[in-house]
Amino acid sequence: MKQIQLGLKENWKQFTLLVIVNAFVGGMVGIERTIFPQFAELEFGVASKTAILSFITAFGFAKALANYYTGRLANQFGRKNLLLFGWILAIPVPFILIYATHWNWVIFANVLLGISQGLTWSSTVVMKIDLVGEKDRGFAMGLNEFAGYFAVGVLAFLTGYIASNYGVTPYPFYLGIFISIVGFVLTLLWVKDTRVFVQKESTSDKKAPLKNVFWQTTFKDKTLSAVTQAGLINNLNDGMIWGLLPIVLLALSYSNKDIGIITAIYPTIWGIGQLFTGKMSDHYSKKAMLFWGMLLQGIAILFIPYSSNFYVLASLSAILGLGTALVYPTFLATIAQATSPQQRAESIGTFRLWRDLGYAFGAILSGIVADAFGIEYAIFMIGALTVVSALIIQMRMPKQ
Repeated sequence: MKQIQLGLKENWKQFTLLVIVNAFVGGMVGIERTIFPQFAELEFGVASKTAILSFITAFGFAKALANYYTGRLANQFGRKNLLLFGWILAIPVPFILIYATHWNWVIFANVLLGISQGLTWSSTVVMKIDLVGEKDRGFAMGLNEFAGYFAVGVLAFLTGYIASNYGVTPYPFYLGIFISIVGFVLTLLWVKDTRVFVQKESTSDKKAPLKNVFWQTTFKDKTLSAVTQAGLINNLNDGMIWGLLPIVLLALSYSNKDIGIITAIYPTIWGIGQLFTGKMSDHYSKKAMLFWGMLLQGIAILFIPYSSNFYVLASLSAILGLGTALVYPTFLATIAQATSPQQRAESIGTFRLWRDLGYAFGAILSGIVADAFGIEYAIFMIGALTVVSALIIQMRMPKQ
């Protein structure tokens, strides 16, 4: 145990490798961000907003449950083993999407992708937190989420570009084959498990253990529960943006290329911004960052129905990305700070369970409201919920 040292500098090689691996994890989701509504309509004749968003619902439920069980099982089976299993599940996904003959195969592919994302992303989050210790935790989460969501943005743009020139299938999905295989090989050959770092940190940590990690993280603890509800609402609005924004832009007669640019700005700003906001959360009020981040998101979403100009929509996408960048690494750093090392993986898993259920809830709610009343009403509803979430942070969460 003496040779084990916590810290970003002390473990930079393994940390850098995990950042690269998480970029590949994010890239797998980015492939779907721009082209999927068109893929649904052109290839399968799926026109209902609720039906189109069913792939996000399947993805959200699957990822949420995988997040939770990754947290529960991380100490038992090892972070690396869960990460490897996640990559194994990812490899078939692009092949299924290329050769799918029925919409149900697409849903099945997104269930696999959701489980894979829960296993891989949760594992890399926990492993980085294990390595760095308390001092640079926010910065570590900023780097992790930057890598993942910058890759989402890059792949969203690339798939939009490829679809414009070569069609929505099969060429955009070839990127997924490359990403999943390389991610698996990197993990298999070079990633090392980090459970020993948890044992090292536990010898000096004085935090009282939580009596019931799930209950405390979800409802009872003011800090943990405030963060958890905001995480759920954050991904609820992300699920709506993922599914409905390309449809809004198509209705405004934007080309695949312009849709790709607008939809890519949001995750790209979200990704790059976390290089700075993660470090900020180590030094500034986490509560303030969470409040302002959620409020910015809500305001940006509420303005979307009033906008048709390319530059206005691009600006709103950037503001939405900035708001999300403020909260995303801060969520994880706050959860990690409030729990003991031995319970940290389970608490993060519980938070990520609820956060990624937001994808499913957002897709279901926005799809039903969009079909019943119109897309504008769905967007207004999600924007209002996001503003309310900011107010809950302000009123319930103790100062951090």
